[in-house]
Amino acid sequence: MTKWRTLVLATVGFNFSFLIWFSFAPFTGPMAAEFGLSTAEIGILASAAIWLAPFGRMLTGWLSDKYGAPTVFAIVLAYVGVFSMASAFAQSYAVFFVERLIVATAGITFVVGIQHVAEWFPEEQLGTAEGIYAGVGNAGAAGGALVLPRAFGPEWSGPIFQSNWRAAFFYTGVVAVLLAVVYYALGEAAKSEERRQATADSATLKQWVHTATRYGTVVAALAYVMSFGLELSMASWLTTYYQRAFSTGDLVLASTFAGTFSIAAGLLRPIGGYVSDVLARKEMNILPVFTGRYREQWTFLSLCFIVVALLVMTAAGLSGVVLVTVVAGFLVGMSCAFAEGAIFAQVPAMFPNSSGSVAGIVGGVGTVGGIAFPLIYSGAVLDLPNLHVGYAVVAAIMVPIVLLNAWVYRPRIAERATVDGFLDWGSASGPEGVPGDD
Repeated sequence: MTKWRTLVLATVGFNFSFLIWFSFAPFTGPMAAEFGLSTAEIGILASAAIWLAPFGRMLTGWLSDKYGAPTVFAIVLAYVGVFSMASAFAQSYAVFFVERLIVATAGITFVVGIQHVAEWFPEEQLGTAEGIYAGVGNAGAAGGALVLPRAFGPEWSGPIFQSNWRAAFFYTGVVAVLLAVVYYALGEAAKSEERRQATADSATLKQWVHTATRYGTVVAALAYVMSFGLELSMASWLTTYYQRAFSTGDLVLASTFAGTFSIAAGLLRPIGGYVSDVLARKEMNILPVFTGRYREQWTFLSLCFIVVALLVMTAAGLSGVVLVTVVAGFLVGMSCAFAEGAIFAQVPAMFPNSSGSVAGIVGGVGTVGGIAFPLIYSGAVLDLPNLHVGYAVVAAIMVPIVLLNAWVYRPRIAERATVDGFLDWGSASGPEGVPGDD
């Protein structure tokens, strides 16, 4: 089992997990018509797709360290596939809602793949490898937006279902179960038994609590709220946004507009990781502040890019020109990609023997943005004058997170970010055996 084979296996598994996670997004129109849903209720459904992800990612990250990624990945794909097939037969909205909540846990496979890739790649290649894995994997949302409405069009009339969205949920569930079998059969947990044992030994509750409260973990998690949380929210909301804000009645066209965001957010992510690797390897300072903290400088710039891109998104929407807004959405996706790649170039490098647990914390907390932001976009929690202003509101919420990251990125604090923490919980030494004074 080579490291490249591991990367391909994890990437394919996560790509399809992301596709099935957001397979509901292209079909919100027909589902809303069948179940009688309002715009606010669609926003709640989009938010609900993320509800179980925070806890689920934290748990599966730890389980991946303890029992190995192939076992955990296969289990998640299997039950997600079964419930996706079941949701295709739901006749009441309550049953459908619960079943799709369970299907939405497909997103927790992200941290499993992060851990699997980290167990095989050396530190100098981590940013690039994790960027490829997560970037191509995240593009599964674009696959859902671009492929599913075409494969299961409005005129669908299949052997089992007359409704296109029911057919889509059933057949994607079948593929998920098949992928579970493949992953379990072909996956190997780590490049050596010694590496596997070291990771398993670090998976204790005491160590997890200590790691969760370190400065580096906390600010990475909040930065991931800004980036991946934003990506989740946009992936689940943009099709509805283009339909309702611009009166785009064509579902395929609206899904295509939304898909351009997911393409940028997914396929450009390796660039974020690669740039972080290059800066660290060549010891290049690209900012006059945070001297010597090469990865942190790139992450900070990427976080600032997100805030600016969201403001541009609001301005573009207010212009009333849908194609300008699509371009702005692509820029938002690009900013997410750069920041996500930068963050997960740092995380496994900081915590090499606890990559699953830390990825679970960062990835789990990061999904909170996917829960909260759609409620802002849709006007479910704030009375907005139109559907364009929500992006600017989210940008304002992100400013304190950027400032907190800047505080931790100062060299004196950053060099001890894996040792010192906001709370004096857990062991008195760092998660990788570094002596601490906290």
